[in-house]
Amino acid sequence: MAERLSGKRIFLTGAAQGIGLAIAEACLAEGAKLFLVDRDGGLLGRAVAGLPAPHGHLRHCTADITDAVAIAAAAARAAAEIGPVNALINNAGMNVFSTPLEATEEEWNRNFDVNVKGAWNCCKAVLPGMIAGGGGAILNIASTHAFTIIPHTFPYPVAKHALLGLTKSLALEYAGQGVRVNALAPGYVETQKAVDYWNSFPDPVAARANTMALHPGGRIASAREIALAAVFMISDECPFMNAATLVVDGGLSQLQHPA
Repeated sequence: MAERLSGKRIFLTGAAQGIGLAIAEACLAEGAKLFLVDRDGGLLGRAVAGLPAPHGHLRHCTADITDAVAIAAAAARAAAEIGPVNALINNAGMNVFSTPLEATEEEWNRNFDVNVKGAWNCCKAVLPGMIAGGGGAILNIASTHAFTIIPHTFPYPVAKHALLGLTKSLALEYAGQGVRVNALAPGYVETQKAVDYWNSFPDPVAARANTMALHPGGRIASAREIALAAVFMISDECPFMNAATLVVDGGLSQLQHPA
């Protein structure tokens, strides 16, 4: 086992599958202690059962990040079970794709409750302990939707733009207390959600090929590749990185597409 995250006690949300589960695996491999949170208790339990972890390095609970009281209780439980939390990875989120005039008020509210308010609930729950302990690191998993607009994905990019605003605001507010706050912006990632999206087309194989063809390298990221970037950003290898967004999209967002 490597020890790049030795001494890190990480509160990780959306940990039951996809990018979150890959981050959990990578962090455990680097010596971190983890407290995993997901709203799907059954899925989280199965994920935890499959994670190799040294004794005392892995705990979990079921909670919805939109419930501030439940998240505060989860953070307190994390501190009691793995030690004071000094790293937070806000990974939980949801896709809400529509067009502006077709998006319902329910979709709008749920989008912001999960993708912005949920992240803030987690930050609010762990920040006092980080400040009291002399510092920490917060990583918000954003998206390339946070700085690019794709038609028919409203209001998801509005929330992801707001998440970067939250990242920068907290980063500058608490830098003096030793807390770093950054964001990670993945592009397309091969998760079950992506597979489900391709399967929604009449020809899933063609849909997958079209997605791959968008990228300079002809492929999209694996969840592990996003996890490795998260390990770096939560580690002490970038102690002066603050209020920054690391883009991991294979160069897609830099392509100049014809008008």
